[in-house]
Amino acid sequence: MDGFGAIAASAVPLTGGYGGETFAVSAAGEEAVLKLYAKRPGRAAVDAALLRLVRGLLPVPRVLDAQVDQVDGNPTYVLTERLPGVNLETFLVGADDRQRVVVGEQLGELLVRLSGMPFLAFGDFVGSGLAIESFGVGGLEQWLEAHVEALGLSLEQVESLRSVVDAAEDLADSGVERFCLVHSDFNPKNLLVDPATATITGLIDWEFAHSGSPYGDLGNLLRFGGDPVLEGAVLRVVRERGPDLGDRLVERGRAADLWALIDLAARSGQNPVAAAAHALVTRMADTGGLAAGRRDPGAVH
Repeated sequence: MDGFGAIAASAVPLTGGYGGETFAVSAAGEEAVLKLYAKRPGRAAVDAALLRLVRGLLPVPRVLDAQVDQVDGNPTYVLTERLPGVNLETFLVGADDRQRVVVGEQLGELLVRLSGMPFLAFGDFVGSGLAIESFGVGGLEQWLEAHVEALGLSLEQVESLRSVVDAAEDLADSGVERFCLVHSDFNPKNLLVDPATATITGLIDWEFAHSGSPYGDLGNLLRFGGDPVLEGAVLRVVRERGPDLGDRLVERGRAADLWALIDLAARSGQNPVAAAAHALVTRMADTGGLAAGRRDPGAVH
């Protein structure tokens, strides 16, 4: 590479990513993606290591270059190839049921692979060696209490939500007793697909990946629901090929997703997704249940 300046000269901002730090660039004669880490400089080492670790097991981009130490005032960065395909969110707008099943089966396979990549502790990754550091937040009950003021719920709603959280922790305690690689943002905006073949070509944006619950990414994918054909195909594959995950997959996924959902809901004024998360948490409080009016996609087929 010709250095950070040469790489950044052709940078065009891309949607998504953390704080608008992702850019399309031209590097070494090919189209590439440059991710900067001005806000979280230490994360560059983690992301580069994770992409190298899982490449060949998951559809992730090849790392072309990385600067994991700050040099001459420049931010740390990771430069990767730009994978082909369109955003899955866009693809699904015009996809028929057959294509939704094809994509859903592939998503299920990716979830099975992620849940089978074990780690020994729960926490965030640190450095190129992917050491695991505790989040230092206690359990889910403590997590709720840390965010309860920002949620802006009534006293009655808060008490109801506490009951939901208690039930979610019981589900977690009765599930798989191991941790695994969690992408933590496993949803259509971070997946690429070839529109001609409905083949998934990429799982991108690993900036929130950590060691956590085998049900976490499933819960993220099912969070807002609304696509029972795709979600039913996902669940069939997970049940058939990931039998160690046990029963009550949808409930366990929703329980594992509460960590991210509560955090997102507490920032409801920032973007439409956060607002939707707040609405969902509010429905949980009003109904006293994890489902909050969402249908079980596994019961559709």
